[in-house]
Amino acid sequence: MSTHARPLADRLAAASDEQFGELLRIRNVHADVDWDDFFDAAEALLEPASIERGLAALTRADARLLADAVRPDAGIDAATADVLASLGFLDAQGRVPAPVITAVAARSPVAGTAQAAETPASDSAEAGAAERAWATVGALADLLLAARTAPLALVATGALSVTEKRRLMLDDDADRLREIAELSGLARPVDREWRLTPTAETWLAASFAERWARLATAFREALPAGIRSGAGWEPIESWPDAHPWDPAWPAHADRLTQLAVLLGVRTKDRTEPAWAQALRTGGEADASTLQALLPTEVDRLFLQNDLSAIAPGPLRPALDNRLRGMTEHSSAAQVSSYRFTADSVAGALVDGETEQSMMTFLREISLSGVPQPLEYLIAQTAARHGLVRVGPDSTGGTQVRSADEHLLEAIAVDRNLRPLGLVSEGDRLHSRVSAETVAWALSDARYPATLVDRDDVAIAVQRRRLAPPAAAPGVEYASLIARLRSHRGPDADAAWLGRELEAAVRARALVQVQVAMPDGTSRELTLEASGIGGGRLRGRDRAADVERTLPVRSIRSVQVLEA
Repeated sequence: MSTHARPLADRLAAASDEQFGELLRIRNVHADVDWDDFFDAAEALLEPASIERGLAALTRADARLLADAVRPDAGIDAATADVLASLGFLDAQGRVPAPVITAVAARSPVAGTAQAAETPASDSAEAGAAERAWATVGALADLLLAARTAPLALVATGALSVTEKRRLMLDDDADRLREIAELSGLARPVDREWRLTPTAETWLAASFAERWARLATAFREALPAGIRSGAGWEPIESWPDAHPWDPAWPAHADRLTQLAVLLGVRTKDRTEPAWAQALRTGGEADASTLQALLPTEVDRLFLQNDLSAIAPGPLRPALDNRLRGMTEHSSAAQVSSYRFTADSVAGALVDGETEQSMMTFLREISLSGVPQPLEYLIAQTAARHGLVRVGPDSTGGTQVRSADEHLLEAIAVDRNLRPLGLVSEGDRLHSRVSAETVAWALSDARYPATLVDRDDVAIAVQRRRLAPPAAAPGVEYASLIARLRSHRGPDADAAWLGRELEAAVRARALVQVQVAMPDGTSRELTLEASGIGGGRLRGRDRAADVERTLPVRSIRSVQVLEA
């Protein structure tokens, strides 16, 4: 057992739950680790792999502090001690544990970095950055709208699956957009699915300026400590060596730089747009300068006889979102294009729209009125909608009924609907699957299905599976920390002595024990530990060549000797 674990265990026990939880997060400790007490925690944190993770998390400034602290006869001031203790690199005796010193000695020295400065972007570079920010916000909205209908599939690494990328025709920036959405709290992975959070709806309905400000601010707040500067960030040129002892950091810094370019706070020629300066220095995100370089959003469009809709500019997000719910969106350029189809209108009806609500909305936003072909399409689709009624039956299952017997027969023999287990009983079909699932399956198979309640009243159902609220940082360690504290007894010395003896017995180690004698004196014995139990330590006394049994309560200290 490491002789350095005891002082570190005392330091860990004295830390607050928040400090200890943050240390466990930095060291990437699993919340279900089988530690029994702080001695277990200290030993685990002194293992080489854990120390390596801790060193990798050090910022350039913290790495310098630790490198100075491990020098022979180095003095550690109070401020430095607080930093090193929070990182698990200082024990209760104010010393850096030997395993940490060894690990630091194997690292390359921390080189100083000249203070970098951002170069203001040229007008042409700013225009390019503004265009990229516009494209990023629009592409992210498209991705969120796709995930709003049904969660997107993820692979084990957390990236979007190839199938999803092909289905949605996503480019190489898809996973960068996914990362921006997750940093902004708009979506997050849940069981290999990428789901929207409740805040995504508010973001989708906001203007471009509000959308961009939310993304840029969240990006800044999510930056690692090594590249933060107060409430802002360090010049991007200094990012590559911000965590000097993390071999994976350069690649991570490059990815963050790519995200900065996508968000328009960094140009491709490595200069800084005017609107990024306030963010970098800790100010509020202001999109006014950025907005001046972009097309103006519009709130009207042209409805045409060929069932298409053309907006003479980018449509306001709230209007665009609603229009997409009843059309097929065919472009995302500055001139947006939409097309009405029977399927798209039927989907809007399933989502809760009605013939009247759609007609009222279209009349409000149209510059050319509502063409007769479009009126006819909406009226015809609405009249057919609800021909198939899906609702609960008397047994707790689901029933499907329709006034059109031929349509019901077609549903009964449809091979694509076999997983629903539909069984014909009289003039209805029954299933054990939930009514909502059956209704969506029928709609996907292009049947005019409507979900109804027990009174045959239509229910608007939206197929949106939102991500549950994320746990607050450190909360996942609450039960672990509580368990360790519950095992922290009043006599820590006796508990530590017991652990040392048990470890010595397991290793059949040669130990030197100091034993309290009945007359108040002490005696040192060198034993080859062989067993412990019943409150007694057994071992062979090498000097006398006899087996001895010593009461553990009489042992004052133990020291493991070299064999």
